[in-house]
Amino acid sequence: MRTILITGPGGSGRTTVAAATALRAAGEGGDTLVLSADRTDTLGAALGAATGPAPARIAPNLTAWRPDAAERFREDLTAFQSRAANVLDLLGASRLDAEEVTPLPGAEELSFLRALRDAALSGRYDLLVVDLPPTPQALALLALPEELRRYLRRLLPPERQAARALRPVLGRLAGVPMPAEWLYETAARWDVELAAVEAVVADRATSVRLVAEPGPSGVDAVRTAALGLALRGLRTETLVANRVLPETASDTWLAGLVAQQRKVLSDWAEPYDVHAVAHLGRDPHGADDLAALAVPRVNPTPTPVEWPVTDRIAEDGVLVWHIPLPGAIRDELDLVRRGDELVITAGRFRRIVPLPSALRRCTVAGAALRDEELRIRFAPDPDLWPRGK
Repeated sequence: MRTILITGPGGSGRTTVAAATALRAAGEGGDTLVLSADRTDTLGAALGAATGPAPARIAPNLTAWRPDAAERFREDLTAFQSRAANVLDLLGASRLDAEEVTPLPGAEELSFLRALRDAALSGRYDLLVVDLPPTPQALALLALPEELRRYLRRLLPPERQAARALRPVLGRLAGVPMPAEWLYETAARWDVELAAVEAVVADRATSVRLVAEPGPSGVDAVRTAALGLALRGLRTETLVANRVLPETASDTWLAGLVAQQRKVLSDWAEPYDVHAVAHLGRDPHGADDLAALAVPRVNPTPTPVEWPVTDRIAEDGVLVWHIPLPGAIRDELDLVRRGDELVITAGRFRRIVPLPSALRRCTVAGAALRDEELRIRFAPDPDLWPRGK
């Protein structure tokens, strides 16, 4: 299944572009699902048909879905109370009714990620178009599965489950209660669910369409978004320049906007694959308006992002890890080695990534930013590196 993640600055028209992208793909014969994270039905307004908490067929080959975070949270809490009934009764706890439950912070994001996982694993669709929140929230959302899995592994290491038969003895020796079996089982279930979401985001068939208006604020937003996405290993496949004014605009103030847009489009042309979408003079509504936008068709074979390790031991005595970071600034880069992980900071973004196996037996020998690519040099550790290599 092909997945396209669509995001951009707030107010850039990303939901409309997502709707138009999904409609075009469905019209070309692919069974398509467009999934939206918006609380309000902006997606339905663009499609000309209401969307809601259940997947609904909007047009031939096109299904739309806007998950209800509150309802999913109520379902999860009800299920938890049922599983923990004995413990709650023992504590004399009063159970919550579904009607009095409101989502906690973070519940909306987790609900949307579960919907993304369910859609990807259903096997019903050829294409999944994901209308993400505005870029800052979208980047935090995409990082969530990886970060939560890391926290779970640190707090409840899976290998400790092997000693569960010894927990009663260890508990008596230590004088403190040992973690209960249900805690590890819950952590394992969460890890599987988060891994499924992470696999969808990291899949080689997943790419990103950035949506932005060609103006001064759009320039900064696009550079920042492209850097944040690159650090997550995602490629900006297409930059959709939205609401582009016609060249024939004759009004004095419109002529100034046209000139400004042309300048930005020219600057974007070199680093990005830019596709201009015309301003219709109104908010697009319905299939005809979405078709008039003429968004680019879906590339069936996207080029995946690679973080290769090259062997320069014979020439320079090092291995080099190549990490593409378009838009990165040298003074805003920072690297910290922590065991078998590398903490990479690029501007406002940070990611902790596991080292490839060969680099775990090396020490960091230096790094450089060249041609929008971070190149980290690793020298083999004589105490760990196999002799003769």
